[in-house]
Amino acid sequence: MGGIGSVLAQEIEKRTGFESRSVVLGHIQRGGSPSAFDRVLATRYGLGAIDMVHRGEFGQMAALRGNKIISIPLAEAIASNRKVDREILDAATGILDKIEDKGVKVS
Repeated sequence: MGGIGSVLAQEIEKRTGFESRSVVLGHIQRGGSPSAFDRVLATRYGLGAIDMVHRGEFGQMAALRGNKIISIPLAEAIASNRKVDREILDAATGILDKIEDKGVKVS
């Protein structure tokens, strides 16, 4: 399924005369149009989920760990919030400090 947004946008445009466009929310959430990596990763997740069904692994989800698709229990997946490495936070903070030093206000 899918593609109804495009059909709806065309119908709105036809009926109103106003240009209309559809948006795929998942693309926005990931930061734009999917790259080749995104498309391959989506396929790998789908195949991982199918394999899990064949193995009878219900109550689990497909997850990317390193470069492998694995299955993990849903309870484990939601047990705690994922945390950003301190090193990444420090790098981001350092970049923001440098931008603000140049007189650009970052809120």
